[in-house]
Order: sequence, then structure tokens, then C-alpha cells
Amino acid sequence: MKKLSIASLALIFFLTASMVYAKDLIVVITPSHDNPFFKSEAVGAEAKAKELGYDVLSLVHDDDANKQNELFDTAIARGAKAIILDNAGADASIAPVERAKNAGIPSFLIDREINKNGLAVSQIVSNNYQGAKLGGEEFVKLMGEKGNYVELVGKESDTNAGIRSQGYHDVIDQYPDLKIVARQSANWSQTEGFEKMESIIQANPDIQGVICGNDTMAMGAMAALKAAGKGKVIVVGFDGSNDVRDSILAGDIKATVLQPAYRIAQMAVEQADKYLKTGSTGLPEKQLMDCVLINDRNAAKLETFALK
Repeated sequence: MKKLSIASLALIFFLTASMVYAKDLIVVITPSHDNPFFKSEAVGAEAKAKELGYDVLSLVHDDDANKQNELFDTAIARGAKAIILDNAGADASIAPVERAKNAGIPSFLIDREINKNGLAVSQIVSNNYQGAKLGGEEFVKLMGEKGNYVELVGKESDTNAGIRSQGYHDVIDQYPDLKIVARQSANWSQTEGFEKMESIIQANPDIQGVICGNDTMAMGAMAALKAAGKGKVIVVGFDGSNDVRDSILAGDIKATVLQPAYRIAQMAVEQADKYLKTGSTGLPEKQLMDCVLINDRNAAKLETFALK
């Protein structure tokens, strides 16, 4: 029998060790981490996956469906065991999730749903309608049930934007003395929130309130209002970011609605782990997490999209 060289034996040992110690990969795909909400999702998912013994690849699609498609191809090529996804569009994300499923890779969605059931193993989202009704009720109270107001809406292609707006209006529209004078999309962006608010102020100088589909738009709106000498206008957001917490504590923005991004991302990883080990999460595909109103009474307890 031919003896193996020391180099050959070393190579065999290395390859064997790699096979034994290689960790399974979970790929986390979210919108840009420039938004603290999405960064919290990524950090939460990565921390839980590493705690459970997985390698993690964290990727960003920037709300670009084409880029998201490429990232799914990367996940498939890397042999991911599971994908945690905050998607780039309820319709545009159906095809890549289905492609991953056909490749044997289950997807676990967070924050945003897709418009088809049976493709993702889990779709874990905040109860946006319940949360928006909380925000709408607080807005009505802060406004004293009357006055002119503005609504800044999120990205039109995002299901959550429409659900939150509907929740707001199902409450606010019951009060005839609350009159909406402008409704514009600022695409979840602080910069666009500032710019849209600047234009709205010029056309509608007599406004008493602004209700926003997320916190980053609320921060932009508040900055524009203060720059125009209208810092007393009531502003309400949605998400529960640290930036808005600080603004509430400073007496500027009046309220927001907390959706527990960090915990939802961790739940998705926990369910992925259970599914990979047992073939089932033991839970329905669609799962709703209730939101919590944040105002000056509890804002000090808010930290990174969670209440202490």
C-alpha cells in the first residue's frame, strides 16, 4: 500500500476538520442600516443566530427589489440554511422567496409581509393596524379633537404604509373638526420628511398637527417645523426609535408607537432554528406582535426598540 505524504495527511486532516467544525449559515437581509429600526433587526437576528451556533451573513437591499434578487442568489449560492428577511416589496419579494424555497432554503419574514401565503415559513410582523389606532387615539387627544393636520405616509409599495394610514384614519376621521390639509409620501425618509414638510408649511401655514407613518419622517417633519418657527406643532411618529425617545423627552415630538423590532428578529431566528431541527415551528405562518404607545410618561424606559 502506498504511504501518504505528510502534506497529504495534513490536507486530509484540514478538510475533515473543516467539515466537522463548519457552522450552518443564516443569511439576514434587511433595508439600509442607516435607519436604526432596520439596524436593530439585523443586530437582533445576528446576535440570536450566533448564540444558537450559526454563522451569519448580514446583507442590505436598500429597498431595491433588483438588489434583493441578487442577495437571494448570493444566499442560495452560499448554501444558506435559512433566510431572515425584511423585504423590499410585498409583490416584488414573492419570486425570490419562492426561488429560495425551491432551492430548499426556508425564509422567515419580519416587519413586512408578502402578498402570498405558503412560501415563507413564518411572517412575523408588528400589528400595524392596532399600533396605528393607538397612535391615532393619542393624536386626537393631543389635538383636542380639532384643528388642521398633515399626514406623512411611508413608501407607497410597502404594505405597512397603507395599513398604518388606514389605522390612523379609522380613528381620526370620526372627529369632524380634525381636518387633513395635506397628505404626502416621504418614503420613510428623514430627508424627504424635512423637504415635504417645508413645502407643506409654505402652502398651509395654519397647521396644528402632523401624524407620520414612521419615526424618521417624524424627525424630518419636526426639524422643518422648528426651522419655520413652528416647534409647538404636535408631531406623532411610529416605530419607537431612540431618536424620537430623546425628542419626546426634550418636549418636541409628542408620541410614537413602539414596534419591537429587535425581539421580532430574534423570534424569527428562534423559529428558523426550531424548523431546521424539527421540520416545524409549531406556529402559524402569520404572527402579529402588538405595539405599545410611547409618550412622555414612559419614553425614559425605551431603549433600542424595546421597553426596559
